[in-house]
Amino acid sequence: MVSEDAGQEDVKASDVVKIGITGLPNAGKTTILLKIIEMLEAEELVVGGMITEPIIFRNKRVGFYVKDWMTKKRRKFAHVNIESRFLVGQYGVDVKALESVGVAAIKNAVKEADMIVIDEVGKMEVESPSFVTAVEDALDSDKMILLTLHKKSRNPLLQDIRRRDDVRILEVTPVNRNLLPYKIMKLIKGELL
Repeated sequence: MVSEDAGQEDVKASDVVKIGITGLPNAGKTTILLKIIEMLEAEELVVGGMITEPIIFRNKRVGFYVKDWMTKKRRKFAHVNIESRFLVGQYGVDVKALESVGVAAIKNAVKEADMIVIDEVGKMEVESPSFVTAVEDALDSDKMILLTLHKKSRNPLLQDIRRRDDVRILEVTPVNRNLLPYKIMKLIKGELL
């Protein structure tokens, strides 16, 4: 598939940067992703997709919002007080909230954005077949993509992403955490192979 954007006519899907950021819980995956978004937007690229934000109550994480990066719409999709047949650890997962905001954000980003961001492909999110399909469609698009990936999950979607030849997986560690956003920006610009 060839992009219709001026200056991008010769970019083939195989030439498009697709990066997965992985690491242990609380390693800083989302923080790195947000820093990269800030740098991309400073260069006037349109960034779209979904971000997860923690819900903090009395200094303790009690759940997560899913947020559409372009519209800023957000909904609570996982929380200790949500009763759901989908439980991940202590969190009940509201799959409909994920689909109405997150899946819609990914689909819109495939159409409208220069860079698709998906935070995160993890245990909660893969409970939604619509989310899985949206991620697969985004990966198969001719758009640049940045995803954060749960490190240890053996879910088929995560295993497929890890096996893809067109996705470069980078792990966040305490040693590289501060430099990784700059390395990823160089990859996006084609300055590193």
